[in-house]
Amino acid sequence: MKLTEKNTFWQAIGMGAIAGMRSMSAPALISHHLHNKPSYMLAGSPLRYLQHNWVAAGLKVLAASELAGDKMPQAADRIIWPSLAARAASGALVGATVFATHRQKPLVGALVGAAAAIAATYASFYGRKALGNHTSLPDAAWGAVEDVITIGAGWAISRG
Repeated sequence: MKLTEKNTFWQAIGMGAIAGMRSMSAPALISHHLHNKPSYMLAGSPLRYLQHNWVAAGLKVLAASELAGDKMPQAADRIIWPSLAARAASGALVGATVFATHRQKPLVGALVGAAAAIAATYASFYGRKALGNHTSLPDAAWGAVEDVITIGAGWAISRG
């Protein structure tokens, strides 16, 4: 595997993991980056819409809503089926996009991104539970820490 293929693989894993932590943040970050630096590799692809201003703006609104909603006590666990499926789909979307922008097969990227999202969903869920059980900080505080990690790491990873 060439260096660029390895970088693409790890970027897809990283963005998939971000999708596992916050399902809408990964597409919002990828879309923001592609809006600012469009990729000609997406021309003719359904993924090209991620480069449009209105898509980037809409995904940012959805991501912000998810960040707020996650702190609510009635928020569903991320490991229940509908939520897990949404995170896997989000990971697949960002993985396919990463691979497509690097002249690689989007289907492979989708599989990599979805697998990373599922793994990160479980890791972040049980990690946050463990931190809440072993510290005096409330769950919402750990959620805010997770938000900072998600946004910071996602920003760096989406830029390649």
